[in-house]
Amino acid sequence: MGQEPGTGFDDFVRGRAGALLRSAYLLTGDRHAAEDLLQDALERVYRRWSRIATSPEAYARRALVNGATNRWRLRRRRPEAPLIDAHDPADPDHAGRVALRAVVENALRELPARQRATVVLRYFDDLSEAEVASLLNCSVGTVKTHASRGLARLRTALGPTFDAPVSPSGRNS
Repeated sequence: MGQEPGTGFDDFVRGRAGALLRSAYLLTGDRHAAEDLLQDALERVYRRWSRIATSPEAYARRALVNGATNRWRLRRRRPEAPLIDAHDPADPDHAGRVALRAVVENALRELPARQRATVVLRYFDDLSEAEVASLLNCSVGTVKTHASRGLARLRTALGPTFDAPVSPSGRNS
């Protein structure tokens, strides 16, 4: 028969849970919802481990995106509370980083579901356009469109403070 579910699953979870939780958080905007979403995705991965053991991360990411999309469809949108970090006294600019992260997270929350998923998978998870297209079950052109529109909306929401660095020639790099 197939491989025992727990054999490589434990190693997969130990190695990839942190990155998958970050993706889930960026997709949901809420730490607790992200943990629930990841738990559901990992449960699906575990149940299908013998069939997906060759590419469990792709399956897990797809489960995260589908779960987040279903969450958006089923629930009315309500304001989400930002995640509050514990203060690290060794970090001199901790407040600045927390404030910056809150601004970026709020801007991400304002994106439509598909644009948000595309931006998170493409730029935070560093997946290729083809991988994102496969995960979202759409064409590469659609991924490019969602990414372009999502980034444009983020630039507008974040304002001039967060513009890309300007090269010495005066053009954006």
